[in-house]
Amino acid sequence: MAGITRDLGIDLGTTNTIFAEGSQILLQEPTIVSIVIDEDKMVEWGQAAKNMEGRVPDTIEVVRPLRHGVIAEYEVTETLLKYLTKKVCGPMRLFRPRMMITVPYGVTSVEGRAVHEAGIGAGGREVYLVPQPLAAALGVDLPVNTPSGNMVISLGGGVNQVAILSLNGIVSGDAARTGGQELDEAIVNYVRKRFGVIIGAPTAEHAKITIGAATPQDQQLSLEVQGQDQVTSLPRPVVLTTDDIVEAVQEPLTELVKIIKKVLERTPPELVSDIIDRGAAMCGGGSLLRGVDKFLTRAIGIPVYMVDNPLTCTVEGAVKALEMKDLLKRSLASG
Repeated sequence: MAGITRDLGIDLGTTNTIFAEGSQILLQEPTIVSIVIDEDKMVEWGQAAKNMEGRVPDTIEVVRPLRHGVIAEYEVTETLLKYLTKKVCGPMRLFRPRMMITVPYGVTSVEGRAVHEAGIGAGGREVYLVPQPLAAALGVDLPVNTPSGNMVISLGGGVNQVAILSLNGIVSGDAARTGGQELDEAIVNYVRKRFGVIIGAPTAEHAKITIGAATPQDQQLSLEVQGQDQVTSLPRPVVLTTDDIVEAVQEPLTELVKIIKKVLERTPPELVSDIIDRGAAMCGGGSLLRGVDKFLTRAIGIPVYMVDNPLTCTVEGAVKALEMKDLLKRSLASG
């Protein structure tokens, strides 16, 4: 009904932005726009803009306005949020929507303020910020309101986050400004060093999704990719296998293990005991990499499992956080 305030959960991610209301996902698009440089005008956004990446003339720039989970291009982010909000809500109504926007754990006050102001500029009446690990825990119904240990491992496109939660707050956590994009870069570097061929990040991402894995697999997949010979600069195809991707991503995955161990070292033993019994919930796009749950389980000695809704649990939790914002007020931020 027109004029009624809407409550929106927004997962503002480096790779994807997702809007949700209640139990419904309203919109899910890549966080990327294409801009006509001379006019400073957005011409495409989301999947359409992503399809243009690496394929545009000098007059157009394809921009990812978030880097490592935080706003790098403020005006572009606000314009994108404003457009998406209007697409979801229709023309601006008498009552603007309330928003709960997710942010990485440990963002600075300046980074948080930028997200808050972008939300207000996009049409939000009230804008609150929730740490992504807390939102993810709410989105998978972990008992974070109890005095027990709950562990979330969030593997995003631009940031990997690990958090231990209890009594509606984060007891210990860490965020490394690396993520799925670092895996793509590792694949690009691997192909260049081993085959002498240069491929782009979109090609590396496609290979990661199509044949990639974190551990050796029984079923060996292969994929032919087109690249540019490092010496002659001529086009040259390369056949990549699952084992190639496994080898390529070992270093960034090992860095992720170090982050997890560091968080566990700072966690009270009583909570660690709970986590050993319950396991660690893993979410985010990076959790879809084959075998990453087994890799982490073996590396940290705690069962790691992928949640049922790894791509949407954070935004679903943001909606819940808005509904229970009074209970979570110590963990939320607002302007």
